[in-house]
Amino acid sequence: MAALKKFIPAGSTLALAWSLLAGAPAYAANPDVPHPHAGLVEPFAGAPPRAVLSPEQLQKLAAGEAILSTVEGERGGRAMAVQDVNASPETVWNRILAFRDYPEMVKYVTECEPYSEEGNDLRVRFVLKILTFRYEYYIRHDYQPEQGYMSWTLDYTRESDLDDSVGYWAVMPHPEASDQSRVYYAIDMRTRGWMPGFLRSMIARQGLVDATSWVKHEAEALQQRKTGTHSRKASALVD
Repeated sequence: MAALKKFIPAGSTLALAWSLLAGAPAYAANPDVPHPHAGLVEPFAGAPPRAVLSPEQLQKLAAGEAILSTVEGERGGRAMAVQDVNASPETVWNRILAFRDYPEMVKYVTECEPYSEEGNDLRVRFVLKILTFRYEYYIRHDYQPEQGYMSWTLDYTRESDLDDSVGYWAVMPHPEASDQSRVYYAIDMRTRGWMPGFLRSMIARQGLVDATSWVKHEAEALQQRKTGTHSRKASALVD
């Protein structure tokens, strides 16, 4: 069996990479105390907007590329990516919501465990490690399957190593193929400490590529396994 390929999650990569490159001071996440604030970044509210895509961008999507967009600020960047995935929305959501599998799917994620689920409110603890650095943070997701999106913020009832992070996933049927998906991913986050603008821009853009890449890879692999199973069953019935 081929080795399982891992990808880097956007957002958490921004803070982690700066820690490694610039030696940012360590912070200790603590589930027993609240975060130092209740949110510095405006959260994404309601169904996320759809990107208006040019013919050139649609060609890139059809070729398997991601369309990227970032908006930079002093300490972080609001960013968005669009990616076409050769898998159904149901399959894509299966991978996005498989939090316990993240250590096997997403590079640097060593622990990922849901700790609360009440209706659409999903709360998950993440731990990332690279070399001797460790980042722990708590995310509160608002999952709205009927509308095809899931937004998130930090869980401000617990202290995280990230200063702030908000974002969303949106998964829609492909406009030209209902068995495929168009995936939208956006993030706006803040790190603790100062970051040079050129480094912030570089890391933010790479984080978008990595985030949509692991979802595309994992969802398409799962879709192929499902299709292969169904094909073998059909063949056996014919024979």
